[in-house]
Formats: sequence, C-alpha cells, structure tokens
Amino acid sequence: MEFTVTTANPAQKKAGVLVIGVFERRRLSDIGARIDQATDGYLRGILANGDLDGETNTSLLLYDVPGIRARRVLLVGCGKASEFDRRAYRKVNAWVAGLLERSRATDALTCLPAIQVRGVDAGDRARVTVEATETRRYRFDEFRSEPNTPKHPLSRLALHVADGDDKAKAEAGIAHARSLAAGVHLARDLANRPANVCTPTHLAEQARALDQQYDHVHTTVLEESDMEELGMGAMLAVSRGSREPAKLITMSWQGAGPDKAPVVFVGKGVTFDSGGISIKPAAAMDEMKYDMGGAASVFGLIRACAELRIDANVVGLVPAAENMPDGAAYRPGDILKTMSGQTIEIINTDAEGRLLLCDTLTYAKRFSPDTIIDIATLTGACIVALGHHASAVLSTNDQLARQLMQAGERAGDRAWQLPIWDEYQEQLKSPFADFSHVGGQPAGTITAACFLSRFTKDYKRWAHLDIAGTAWTRGDSKGATGRPVPLMLQYLLDHHDGR
Repeated sequence: MEFTVTTANPAQKKAGVLVIGVFERRRLSDIGARIDQATDGYLRGILANGDLDGETNTSLLLYDVPGIRARRVLLVGCGKASEFDRRAYRKVNAWVAGLLERSRATDALTCLPAIQVRGVDAGDRARVTVEATETRRYRFDEFRSEPNTPKHPLSRLALHVADGDDKAKAEAGIAHARSLAAGVHLARDLANRPANVCTPTHLAEQARALDQQYDHVHTTVLEESDMEELGMGAMLAVSRGSREPAKLITMSWQGAGPDKAPVVFVGKGVTFDSGGISIKPAAAMDEMKYDMGGAASVFGLIRACAELRIDANVVGLVPAAENMPDGAAYRPGDILKTMSGQTIEIINTDAEGRLLLCDTLTYAKRFSPDTIIDIATLTGACIVALGHHASAVLSTNDQLARQLMQAGERAGDRAWQLPIWDEYQEQLKSPFADFSHVGGQPAGTITAACFLSRFTKDYKRWAHLDIAGTAWTRGDSKGATGRPVPLMLQYLLDHHDGR
C-alpha cells in the first residue's frame, strides 16, 4: 500500500475517489468549502437538497462533479463540529476505510487530515488515517484454499494537508503508522494461527526470524533444561502436561546506548489453554488459541520498534507453554517452588498464566529494567469489570499507570486502572505454602495482579495489563485485534524515545 502527502489543490488532483468531510447541519469542512469554490457551489447545492446532514456513519457518493478531476467525490459525515475530537476523528477514518474498500477504487485522495482537530496535530491526523486504512486491509488467509481478498483493492492513498510544515509532520505520522501496522499485523497473525501450528517452538522460530530480519534485534531461547537449572518450578509445572516443550524467549531491540536501562515487556504465551486438570467447558474452547495474545503483542511491539527504529532499549520476554490435562499435569493442591524461592499452593490449574509470568518476572531482574510491564489474557473477571472496550492496568506505581492510560487514549487503545490495595492481598493466604496462586472469585483481576506483585518487589516501576477483554473479538468478526501494541508503542514514544 502506497501512502503519500500532498498540499496541492485537491480539486485539481486526479483520483478514483476524493474524500471530503461534512459536519452536521450540512456544513462543509473548511477544506471542503475551498474545494466547493472550484465546483461553483455544486457541493453546497447537493447538501441543501438534504441528502446528507453530516451525522457520523453517513456518506454520499457523487459522480461527475463539475470542476473536480477526481472520478468520484465521497462526502462523509463527521458529526458535530464542536465535538470533533481525537476519538471522533478516529471513528470517521475507520468508517471511510470501509467505504473506500467497498468503492472498488484503487486510488483515493482524502482531505480529512486537513481538518483541524482539538489537540491533534497533522502528524497524528495522518497517523490515524493510515492506521485505519491498514486495519481495514488486514486479512488472515494463511489457511484458506482461496484467499478472501478484494478484486480491486485500494493500493494508493494520498493525504491532503494544509502546508509544508504539516506535510513534514504528516510524513512522520505515516512512518509511525506503517511501523505500528507491521507490528500489529504480526501480533494478529501469530494469535490467529491455530494451536497445532503456533506452538511454543513456532514462537521461538518466529523470534529467531525477527533476529535475522532486523540488525538490532537479538533473540535467545531457553529450553526446559535451562529453566530447571534456574529453578523455574512454576512455569515448568504448567508445561509438564503437554508434549510441546516450553520455551522462554528473549527478544531485545537495542536502539539506544548500552548505558540506557531497558523497558522490559513480559507477554503471557500460553499457546493453548485447555484448563489442565481443571478443564474448561467445551463452549468457545477454540478461542483458547488466543491465550498467547500477550506474547503476540510483545512480538508485535519488537517489530514496530525495529521498523520505526525507536531510540530506546526494549526487551521482550515470552514464556511460552501449553496447558494440557496429561497424566503428568500439575494438580490443584500441588505446592510449587518458584524461581524467586517463594512457594505457592495451586488452587485451580486454569489459572496457569500467572505461573508463567511469575517466574519470568523474576528472571527479568537480570536486565536491570527501568520499567517492567507484563501483558496477559489473564482473567475472565476483567471482561466482567471492563467489557471489551478497555484493557485493565494495575500497578504499584500510580504515575506509570497514568502514563499507560494516557498513551492508550492517544493511541486509541484504551486502558483503565483498577486498584491493587494491600487489603486484596489477604485473599491469597494459604495454610500450606507461602501463599495461594488464586484469591477466589471476588475481584479476580485484582487478586491476580496482587499475586504477580509479589514477584516485582525489586522494581520501582511495574505494571500489569490484563487484555482478556481486548485481545480478540468474537462473533462474525472473530479474530485477534493486536492490542495492546498501539498503547505500548505510544508509551515508549512518550516516555523513553530519546529522539
């Protein structure tokens, strides 16, 4: 897909479709009004007929517009001008991306990036436009005998902006969006692959492929024998029930000097979760291939960092394993010794993700991280609390939690903070071990984070992202979303990019 930026008069540019924004009460955007001068008021006349008021998710496609070199003009509703903020702009661009795909046009010129949006510069506007287009273009056809691709896909999109300064910002925004899209697409591909293909070994192979593809990405893989030497009793207990050997994957992006402490991201990589001995019900168990959504997002983030060549040091840790009910599988009531030396009582083998994470959080200490963030499809309770709109963020550092939420807001990948007060720690008491690994039904997302916090006491800046409600969608559009790659990349750019 080719993206370009132009400051030339849109009325004089050839295109399959020219996109113009219209606000409610039939008011053309400023750039639309200027284009209308070339049509001798034709567009205003069309709006006066009442065919388009300007409400969101409405549009009108015009042919043979006088004074316009584009073959068609697409008028798109932008809602109320007073409410046209970052979220509204993102929503309109997503709507337009779908319309352009259905238009069968192979090239288009959009004037939406020229519309002023409160608190959003030309770079961000261009970025959102490209992100929306790339999201719409994504297809997962690896296992189809015939790919489900459009016969006439959009291959070129030009973005109109006001002037030269905006053009430079827009071009930077396009570069950001393309890098992010590369990462999100990788995350979605990995999570969408079936568990008989996307095994822990497959993830290790994909990590090595990134090492080969990018000069400053370096990958190492620990085998189960290495984990035994390290004392990773929690992670190894999970993998015991599977014929697929566990892997502990390290991917590092070295974009800054060696003296700069890295940001470490730990992604839960359960490539299939049957629930183990505490087996899940059959309904929707096929979705448990997505239980490595946290791992997939770490892969996507490393690729996005490499594509954008971010000036930061980033380490991605992926503990990968299957959770299966073999005769050797771990059991409720078992007591495990973790790499930290702490012992835990197993209550439910379907709470396996935190066992992979806890040993990996301890392992991460060797990287002396500035900040450590773990990402996991960890608890169904998170969906009960926040639905499918926001990921949960829990942290012992409120500043870090706020930074992640702000990054999510800007990236259109929202998160919301839940408390992690000491009172919730009481639910993890055990009569037989240092503590239990499950705190019961009440506040399940919070007590899961409380469990993880017991392995992060050496870190001043740690946060946990529960993406159980946001990592994939159900129904007709079932599939991986690639979240929270946008949030994590934006966080790095906001707080760790040295440029």
